[in-house]
Amino acid sequence: MENPLIKIGVMGSAGGQMEDTILANCTELGRAIADAGCAIVTGGCPGLPHAAVQGCKERGGITVGVSPAMSLDEHVNRYGSPIDHIDVMIYTGSGLMGREVIGVRSCDIVVVVGGRSGTLGEFAIAYDEGRPIGVLTGTGGVADHVDDFLPVIKKATGSRITFDDNPRRLIERCVADYRTNPPRIRDREAAG
Repeated sequence: MENPLIKIGVMGSAGGQMEDTILANCTELGRAIADAGCAIVTGGCPGLPHAAVQGCKERGGITVGVSPAMSLDEHVNRYGSPIDHIDVMIYTGSGLMGREVIGVRSCDIVVVVGGRSGTLGEFAIAYDEGRPIGVLTGTGGVADHVDDFLPVIKKATGSRITFDDNPRRLIERCVADYRTNPPRIRDREAAG
């Protein structure tokens, strides 16, 4: 039996101030995901995740969006989110916070770039469920403060966290780690 495509979630800032160098790093992150033969999963949002989607499509990669909306119209007009460069859009109808669980659980690896409160929630879900997490440091927001709050969590979940300031190296390291030691996602009831 052949292994399915590894799905890498890119979770990060959809709005706010975004420096050109950080956007360029996210585009390179998407290219690296495609070059590694993986698919990218995002919240179907603008900003840093969409820059990664664009980079992935530049290299012919597969892109998936997990939308908070119930329809294309709501995705574009209510949430102001893009549809370009996304191959498959999943409409959850769950709103911004509700789609986070679906998005994270759809990924084999979660990568955090920048980020605000939504990204923090996605990180918490991924960490609590023992998923491998990559952190692209130097992108601001949550990504640059994971080391600050990890000691406070004090909970062993089996999640392995990889930090790197180079997007291509981060993806290479995360994929190599995943292939060497695939995680065992904990039962939802046991995760509490």
